[in-house]
Amino acid sequence: MSIAAIIIGFTLSVIKTIGYPGIFLLMVLEGMLLPIPSEVVMLFGGYLSVDGGLTAYAGIPPIVWVLISGTTGNVLGATLAYYIGKFGGIAFIMRYGRYLLIDEKSVSRAQTFFTKYGGRSVFTTRLLPIFRTFISIPAGIASMNMGSFLLYTASGTLLWNIVLTYLGVVLKSNWEAILPYFDYLTYVALAAIAILILLWAITAVRKYRKTHPKKLPSD
Repeated sequence: MSIAAIIIGFTLSVIKTIGYPGIFLLMVLEGMLLPIPSEVVMLFGGYLSVDGGLTAYAGIPPIVWVLISGTTGNVLGATLAYYIGKFGGIAFIMRYGRYLLIDEKSVSRAQTFFTKYGGRSVFTTRLLPIFRTFISIPAGIASMNMGSFLLYTASGTLLWNIVLTYLGVVLKSNWEAILPYFDYLTYVALAAIAILILLWAITAVRKYRKTHPKKLPSD
């Protein structure tokens, strides 16, 4: 049995056994860069919310509890990863990452992305399967404002979780069929981000030219 299959089996077992606390715990671990697939957690949670595997609590529907558990857990995990970056940095990842199955190359790519695009990259990368957890490390290394970090992280994570949970609701028992397509989603999302950056750059250049007209040489 592959490592991926073992991790997925563990993930499903935790959610089936303890429900919402399991979703919360798993998403904390994912936010801390551990190899827990949020795609599996939230898709399966969405499926169980309509299949009767999860029940309403305090008058709140299961699907809402799935979103609350997953989002708050992931934000907490991301915050802990932020402080790992702030106080441990890349040196910590290089030394201990391999014991936790943390991909050092992905951390390095996320750091490059953060350095190039700043705090807004914390939001955009929360929508990318590969980079979404690793961006917390460079944000911590750069001592990004905590308020901004939490805002970008919570909003990006909530959007990501809504999409996954909705797909789990729609696909129901076939929720696993969509997992292989998340690699393609990464490339689509990266292309979309590149296009948005290009459009922003074009707009900025046009605005600059309007406010700084080129002076003609005097006779």
